[in-house]
Amino acid sequence: MADTINALLLGDVVGQPGCRAIFIGLKKLIKDHKADVVIVNGENAADGFGITPENAKMMFSSGVDVITSGNHIWQKKEIYPMLESCAELLRPENYPNEAPGHGSCVVTKKGVNIAVLNLQGRVDMQNLDCPFKTAKEIVRKLRKDTKIIIVDFHAENVEEKEALALYLDGQVSSVTGTHTHVQTGDQRILEKGTAYMSDLGMIGPAPGVIGSQKETAIRRQQTQMPLKMEIEDLPADFHGLLLTIDKKTGKTLSTMLINQKSI
Repeated sequence: MADTINALLLGDVVGQPGCRAIFIGLKKLIKDHKADVVIVNGENAADGFGITPENAKMMFSSGVDVITSGNHIWQKKEIYPMLESCAELLRPENYPNEAPGHGSCVVTKKGVNIAVLNLQGRVDMQNLDCPFKTAKEIVRKLRKDTKIIIVDFHAENVEEKEALALYLDGQVSSVTGTHTHVQTGDQRILEKGTAYMSDLGMIGPAPGVIGSQKETAIRRQQTQMPLKMEIEDLPADFHGLLLTIDKKTGKTLSTMLINQKSI
């Protein structure tokens, strides 16, 4: 429809299986769902920890418009210059200003500006600047350019995620969580038009444990030893959410869960 935007939001890309899924299957997914803008969390693309410039360039060439991230964005130092130079590659906005990069951007699709804001939670994670205070300040600035604002809240705690969504209800188009790699399926549209889901899930191998080899994950729990997790080398699923957003109001009109096997 001419008066709406279809936004495809996809969860954390996990290692080579996730990268292969994007390279092989994302363009078909975009076509099938008539997606106008694609936002993907890329912080686990490099063997589960961090992202490289090569990973990011592949994602952009495969149809991704904005790459968000989280606490693992700092794992690969070679990405630091790209965080500074690439407007559409984000790190959470509520890191100190001294950290490389930026946490929001604006892209234009179908003649309308679409803003993306990346935040990180604090419960059971680093003690960063307050995501609520940061969100209020940045959303106020972004709304001068557009009413369509999509928030990736990279956080562990569901209470914190829901609280932020309700805090921003009516001011942004969506607040969706990333980080846990487990698709929650609790998608809904809040009272004032903001879409919410606790976690988008991942683009990763579902037979593993959050994308990693199940044998090692089980052994870690049995022994409590810090065994290194390895990515399960199996085909990846696409997990995420498709939003239909009103171009004029920025409110989400409908949501559709994405849970699809890759080729």
